Amino acid sequence: MRTGVPGLATPHPLIEQLPAVYLEQDFLRRFLGALDDVLAPVLLTIDNLPAHLDPRSAPDDFLAWLAQWVAAEPHEDSPDVRRRETVRGAVARHARRGTAGGLAEAVRLRTGTEPEITESGGTAWSTGPQTALPGAPRPWVTIRVRERRGRDIDRARLEELIAAEVPAHVGFTLEILPPDGGAGGAAQ
Repeated sequence: MRTGVPGLATPHPLIEQLPAVYLEQDFLRRFLGALDDVLAPVLLTIDNLPAHLDPRSAPDDFLAWLAQWVAAEPHEDSPDVRRRETVRGAVARHARRGTAGGLAEAVRLRTGTEPEITESGGTAWSTGPQTALPGAPRPWVTIRVRERRGRDIDRARLEELIAAEVPAHVGFTLEILPPDGGAGGAAQ
C-alpha cells in the first residue's frame, strides 16, 4: 500500500486554504505542513486515479492490486510487459475460460508461443436416429507447445496453468516440443 513518500510535495497545501490571518502562525504552518506530508501520496493517487486503474500505466504495487481485482495471477518473475498484458486482458479471458480459444490464449501469454490444441470432442448433425456420436468417449485435450531457441518452458508452471484453465472433468496431455522439430516429452 501507499505510505509517506519523503520529499513529495503536495499539490494542494493546506495552509493555502486558510484565511490570510492564519498564515503567519508558525505552529499552524508546521502542523499543516506535517499533514501535507502525510496526505500528499493520497491526494496525488486520487488525482491520478484513472492512470492507477489502467494496467498499462499503473505503478507496480497497484498492478498487483488490480490483478487481485480481476482474478489474474501474473508471476512476479515474468517481464513487466507480460504481467501488464495478463492483467489487462483478464476479464475478457475469463469469458473464454474453458474453451480451446481461451486455453490457447492463456498458454500463449505464459510461453510466448502459439500452442497446437487438439480436443477429443466434436459436434454433428443428423436427420436420422442411431447416428454415432462424434469425438471420443472420454473428454481430453492435447496441448503441443514448441520451445523457442534459448528459452525453455517451465513444464510444472505450464501444467498448473492448463489444469486451472481446462474444465474439471477434462483430462489433458502436454507435449513440449524442442525448437528443432523433434519429438518432446508428454505429461498427463
